[in-house]
Formats: sequence, structure tokens, C-alpha cells
Amino acid sequence: MAFTSYMSAALEQARAAALRGEVPVGAVIVGPQGQIVAAAGNRTRELNDPTAHAEMLAIRAACDAVGSERLGGHALYVTLEPCAMCAGAIAAARIARLYYGASDPKSGGVAQGARVFSHPQCHHVPEVYDDIAGQEAQAMLTDFFAGKRKG
Repeated sequence: MAFTSYMSAALEQARAAALRGEVPVGAVIVGPQGQIVAAAGNRTRELNDPTAHAEMLAIRAACDAVGSERLGGHALYVTLEPCAMCAGAIAAARIARLYYGASDPKSGGVAQGARVFSHPQCHHVPEVYDDIAGQEAQAMLTDFFAGKRKG
């Protein structure tokens, strides 16, 4: 089976988040047969919820859609390296593969900072692929924050 990237759908979610005034992070969860099961962008400001990261919202929606708290065989595409909270949720949901765009030296929890999946108490470690459309994802974040500093 040929690899198909769904990062463009995650980038669409990130662009929509930016238009709402949210940090432009988007996520999609893809089922074992290659169908998008859930898609979300950051909504922390809109929902007044610090846990409303794109990954968390997508995981909640995907679990609801499949009727299980486990997403074995599913893949998560997210435009920014997940933070420690999101990495913990990815492990708890048993997501099989994580594809992310830009690295997050400040708040990342996968390759940076907490490195949740490397911790001995992590009960599930997905396959991790980084720098998928990383330059585009990073440019979107850079432009967003540059606009905030000007305004």
C-alpha cells in the first residue's frame, strides 16, 4: 500500500484556527482504511479551555466516531510537535502512528522537552515521523506570531 500524507488536511485546520485568532495548529486522525475520522484546529481561546488543543479535540472526536477510547491502527497528523499533554493522550488512545510538521523547541513533548514517549512509564509508543510539511507549518506559525507582535 502506498503512503498517502494527510498533512494538507491538517494544514487546512491550522489555517482555519488562525482565522479564528487561535494559534494555527491543526490535526486530523485517519482510520486504518485511509479515511479521515476526525479533524480539528486549536480552540483554546474560543472554548476558554487550555486542553482544547487540535490533537485533543481530534482524539475526542475520533473516539466518539469509532465508539471506543482506543484508536489502534489510526494515524494522527498534526502541524506542530505535540506538547506533553497531547503526547500523553496519544499514548492513552493507542494511536499507531504520529506524523507532525514543525518541531516545538519551547513546548514540544515528543522530541523536545518532556519526551513523553521515551519515558519508562509511557504505556504505548506510536511510530513517530517528523518534519512532514514542516517548513509550511513553521511558516504559518511564524507569520501568525509576527502579526500578533505588530498588532
